[in-house]
Amino acid sequence: MFGWRKQKRADKERALPEHIAIIMDGNGRYAKERNRPRINGHYEGMQNVKKITRHASDIGIKYLTLYAFSTENWSRPQNEISYLMKLPGDFLSTFLPELIEKNVRVLTIGSPEELPDYTVKTVSEAVEKTQDNTGLNLVFALNYGGRDELVQAIRSMSADAVAGAIDPEDISQGTIDQYLMTRNIPEPEMMIRTSGEYRLSNFLLWQSSYSELFFTDTFWPEFATEELDLMISQYQKRSRRFGGIDEEEV
Repeated sequence: MFGWRKQKRADKERALPEHIAIIMDGNGRYAKERNRPRINGHYEGMQNVKKITRHASDIGIKYLTLYAFSTENWSRPQNEISYLMKLPGDFLSTFLPELIEKNVRVLTIGSPEELPDYTVKTVSEAVEKTQDNTGLNLVFALNYGGRDELVQAIRSMSADAVAGAIDPEDISQGTIDQYLMTRNIPEPEMMIRTSGEYRLSNFLLWQSSYSELFFTDTFWPEFATEELDLMISQYQKRSRRFGGIDEEEV
């Protein structure tokens, strides 16, 4: 995953991140500034998901993970929740043929048990229809929370330890990785949050330990491909040392 660290600096600066994760924030404030209902902001945000997904696919990003609905979002007004639960169906009904054409694979992380059946059905069909695609992996975090993910992982590990399937003394960071919802997904090199907030909000807490963080005041519906490209160019200039030192600093 990080083999590019061994390349020359000129090559490192050209290397694309394999995995970009985005906290898509600011839909409600985008709508409020325009005197529109909050659901209009979510609709415009959905349209921007299409633009960013197309662009990520076109430039060769392998994984794009989008924080679509968190475990904390259930505290929002019921009409807003109902609209958000319908968005995956609206999104995929119009965009799935293009995703298939672009060789995009749809994946999800999160706990589906609390989601409406129609939401689960729509997303599951998209996952099934794109499972053999080999291009961009488009990962939707639905009813996802980083702390909840860790709790579930600890419960599963504890049960396996009691059953004798694993020895607690052998548990390593790699072991924990295999109990997470992202077990088959590389850690994100880039973590982006829109709308001017500066926190991770319970998103990929374990996986983002060494992510390069990017924050922008831009509301998600207005987050343009040009701004994403600028962030990627900034990422390419950063030195990812993982606790070590750059060879030029020796």
